[in-house]
Amino acid sequence: MMAAAEEKTFRRFLELFIREMRMPLQEGDPLPMRPLSDLVSEDEVEGECLDLCLQHLYKYNCPCSLAAALARATADSLLQTDLSIHHLNKTVEDGADPLPQMESVKLARLVFNRLFETCCLWLKELPFRRRPQPYYETSIHAIKNMRRKMEDKHIIIPDFNTLFNIQDQEEQAFFAVFDGHGGVDAAIYAANHLHVNLVRQESFSQDPSEALCRAFKLTDERFVKKASRENLRCGTTGVVTFLRGRTLYVAWLGDSQVILVRRGQVVELMKPHKPDREDEKQRIEALGGCVIWFGTWRVNGSLSVSRAIGDSEHKPYICGDADHGIFPLDGSEDYLILACDGFWDTVNPDEAVRVVSDHLQENAGDTTMVAHKLVASARDAGSSDNITVIVVFLRDPRSPPPTSTEEEEEGVVEGEVADEEEVAEVEEEEQEEEEHEEEDEAVRVERDGGEGGSNADNGGKSRGGWPLQQCSAPADLGYEDRTDSFTDRTSLSLLGPSLEGRISLTCGSFGLSPDLFAASHIFRERALRRRSCVPLQESSISSFTDPLWPHTAMLLGQAVRRSRKLGYGSRRWGRRLPSRSRELLGLLPSGPLLPHMQRYSNQKSEVAVPQLPHDATI
Repeated sequence: MMAAAEEKTFRRFLELFIREMRMPLQEGDPLPMRPLSDLVSEDEVEGECLDLCLQHLYKYNCPCSLAAALARATADSLLQTDLSIHHLNKTVEDGADPLPQMESVKLARLVFNRLFETCCLWLKELPFRRRPQPYYETSIHAIKNMRRKMEDKHIIIPDFNTLFNIQDQEEQAFFAVFDGHGGVDAAIYAANHLHVNLVRQESFSQDPSEALCRAFKLTDERFVKKASRENLRCGTTGVVTFLRGRTLYVAWLGDSQVILVRRGQVVELMKPHKPDREDEKQRIEALGGCVIWFGTWRVNGSLSVSRAIGDSEHKPYICGDADHGIFPLDGSEDYLILACDGFWDTVNPDEAVRVVSDHLQENAGDTTMVAHKLVASARDAGSSDNITVIVVFLRDPRSPPPTSTEEEEEGVVEGEVADEEEVAEVEEEEQEEEEHEEEDEAVRVERDGGEGGSNADNGGKSRGGWPLQQCSAPADLGYEDRTDSFTDRTSLSLLGPSLEGRISLTCGSFGLSPDLFAASHIFRERALRRRSCVPLQESSISSFTDPLWPHTAMLLGQAVRRSRKLGYGSRRWGRRLPSRSRELLGLLPSGPLLPHMQRYSNQKSEVAVPQLPHDATI
C-alpha cells in the first residue's frame, strides 16, 4: 500500500499539472513542446511518445517514478489505438521503404491530449504503486560552446523498470550520451529509440550486453533508412551505461566515453573508436578505405571517428557495431562520468577525478555544480566543441568510502583488545545522546501539531540517511528556440518536492506566490526548533527547465542551519555569504550573472529566476 504522504504528493502534482496544461489541444493550437523531427514512422511511435511525455512532465518537476509510470500508461494507450487514419498518403517509389509515416506535430497533439486524459483518470483513482529502487544522484551539464549548433543529446532513465513495466528483473537504470556530427538528427534518434530497441531484444533478460550491441545495430539500421527517406546526412557516436542490480554494462560506438571511479581511482571501462587505433585502421583498410591525417586522423579524410550510428555515405568504413563490457560492482565505486569528446579531448580522466574531488571537498560532499565544474575545466583547457557531461554517483558522496576487508579485520582486532570500561562508557554516551534526540523529536512533533512528519515534507529525504531518489532532468530540452546551456541540476525526488508553494507561470517572468513566501517562514521556524537534521539537498534552477515549484522554502531553512553551524565570525561564512549563499537564497540569479560563471554560460537574458519580495527578511 502506498504511503499516505506519497500518494498525497502525487495527487498534488496531478492537480497542479492538470491546471497548467490547459488541455485538450485542438487543431491549430500551439503545442506545449515542439517535436524534434518532422515525420515519425510506425516503428518510432513508442520512443517519440515516451520522450514527449517525459520531457513535458519533467518540465514541471514531476517525481521520477510517477513520470515514468504516466509516460508508460500514455504510450500503451496510444499504441492500442488505430493511428492509420493519421498516416500520410505517399506514393511508394521503386525500392523505397513502404513504412507508414505520420506528421510529428499530429502525433505530439495526440500524445499530450492522451497524457492529459491519463492524469485526469489517475487523479480520481491512482493505480500507480512505486517500487523500491536504488538511488543515483546525478549531475548534468551540456553547452553548445563555440560551435554554431548544439548536436549533443543525452538521456537518463533512473526508473527503467517502471518506464517499460518490467516486473521480473532487479532494479535497472539507463544513462547515455550521444554526440552528433553533420546535424543533430542522428543523436536525437538514438536518444529517443536506443533504449526502446534495447528492451525489445530477446536477449535482454538473460544477456544485457548482447542486447545492448543488438540495440545499437538496430538503431543504426533504422536511422540509415530514415536518413534515406528524409535525405539526412549525419551520424552520432554514443556511450551507454546500463545498471542492473550490482552489475554495470557498458556499450559504445565512437569517441564518447565513460569512466568509473572507485575509491578515488580511475577504472578504465572502454577504449574509444578512433581511426588511429591500429585494429580500427586495419579494419578500415581491409574494407578498401583509408585513414588520412587532416588535422587529425580521419576515415577517408573525412570523419575523425571510426564507428557511429548513421553516416550512411561512409558505410561500411564507419560501421554500427558496438563494443561492450561487463563490470561487477562491490559497493566501493564512487561515481561514473559520461561525456562526449568535447570534454575528453582536453581533460584526461585523472584531471576529471581531481576536479570532482576538489568540488566535493569544498562543498561538503554537495554534488550541485559538479558537472558545471567539469565543463568549465574543459573550456579552460581549450575545448571549443559541444560539451555534455553526466556524473552518476553510485554511493553517497557525503559519507566516507566503505572500508576494505583488511581494514575491517584490523578494526575487529582493535575492538577486541580495547578496554572494556571505555567501550561501556562510549555505549552509555551514545544511549544518552539517543534519548536526548528522542526528547527533542517529541517536542518538535508536539509543537508542529502532533504530526510525525514524512519524507514528503523534506523533499524525499529519508531521516538520517541518503535521499530516496534525486537526479537531474532525464534529457535536455535544448531545442533550437531554447537556451544553449541546458541544465545545472534539478531535484526529482521519488516523493517530489514540497508543494506548499509554487511558481506562478507568467509570460516573461516568474513570481513567487504568497503561499510560497508563507511556507518559507514555516520551514525556517521548524529548522530553528530542530536540534539536528539531515541537510536538505541544494537545488539550482535549471537554465532549461521551468519547474512548477522551486525548493526555495527548503533552501531558506538550509541557510538558517548553515548560519548557526558556521557562525558569523568564521572565514568560511564571510566568504560564502556575498555569492554562493545569496545565490541559494534566490537573491542572485543562478548562472549568467555570477562573475565566475559568466564566461561559461550561453544563457539568454530573458531566462528569469524566482525573486524574493523586497521586504523579505532572512
